[in-house]
Amino acid sequence: MKWNESYPQNKQPTLAQIAEYIQSPFWNTFCQFIETGYQVTPSIEYSKCSLEPGWNVKYKKSGKALCTLYIHEGYFTCMLSISGQQAPEAEALLPLCDPYLQTLYQNTKPLNGGRWLMANVTSETILENLKELLQIRVPLPKKKM
Repeated sequence: MKWNESYPQNKQPTLAQIAEYIQSPFWNTFCQFIETGYQVTPSIEYSKCSLEPGWNVKYKKSGKALCTLYIHEGYFTCMLSISGQQAPEAEALLPLCDPYLQTLYQNTKPLNGGRWLMANVTSETILENLKELLQIRVPLPKKKM
């Protein structure tokens, strides 16, 4: 059963139900990285977007979107925006990234100077590359001593 059919708009899932549906070893790792590193809590929100309808998980820091995670059976999709100002740093990192992310970036048309990447997290390499791209978007806060 599709995600948006399992959890329609009137039936908000819990984070545990989301993790159970995804069944990906990368889900908890990525969420924990964001929550611990950026000291944020996730927001479960419903989207009527025709491309990815249903419940998703959003992370924001100081009102700025970090990323949105879309739920699928066996994997999840991370929507991450790279602005025009961040593009040179992201493009310098790309040769070290998984070929899938290189192709995704190159095939994503710029919109208002930035790119909205919709990356399927299906391997540890993609997961680690997305962590690096996220830190280009919003650097991790400095730890206080």
